[in-house]
Amino acid sequence: MKRIREVIVVEGRYDKNTLSQVVDATVIPIGGFAVFNDWEKVALLRRLAEERGLIILTDSDGAGFVLRNHLKSVLPKGKLKQAYIPDVHGKERRKRHPGKEGKLGVEGMEPAVLLEVLRRCGATFEDGDTLEPRTGKPITKADLFALGLTGAPDSAARRRDLLAQLDLPEHLTANGMLEVLNILYDRERFLSAVGAGH
Repeated sequence: MKRIREVIVVEGRYDKNTLSQVVDATVIPIGGFAVFNDWEKVALLRRLAEERGLIILTDSDGAGFVLRNHLKSVLPKGKLKQAYIPDVHGKERRKRHPGKEGKLGVEGMEPAVLLEVLRRCGATFEDGDTLEPRTGKPITKADLFALGLTGAPDSAARRRDLLAQLDLPEHLTANGMLEVLNILYDRERFLSAVGAGH
């Protein structure tokens, strides 16, 4: 599986599931048109863009282009790459009927096609086991547990407080939070930011 440095932004969770079977990358679904009113998610995408760069990969239908244009207008221009899937007519397996324009979306694309569109947009394919050389250790699930952010009766409330403290979206799951934290911090910086001892 090819590892990609940039964070890939897709429309929904089915797109994320498909892409996660093709590349090793951080894939963020924007929830379709919900992103128009989700300024927390936009703020998170801006931070991720500054840290690693973003690849926008939406469907090739009209709705996909509306979303793409919106993201282009609210995210830092020099940090975006555009990946375009081809127009392929058909319907995804899970759907009873094709979409309004009768085109396959990201979730319906063959793995080879997805790899090719990512190559064409200039995605940074990396070799090795780590996304980027860090001097510090990664944040682990054990760290979250030790801080009471998982496994404790009040862990959900603690996570919400921490996400607010770090200016991150409040609705991130524990696993989603861990993924984002490891993009933005190494273990030492994170523990320092939350005021925990080592």
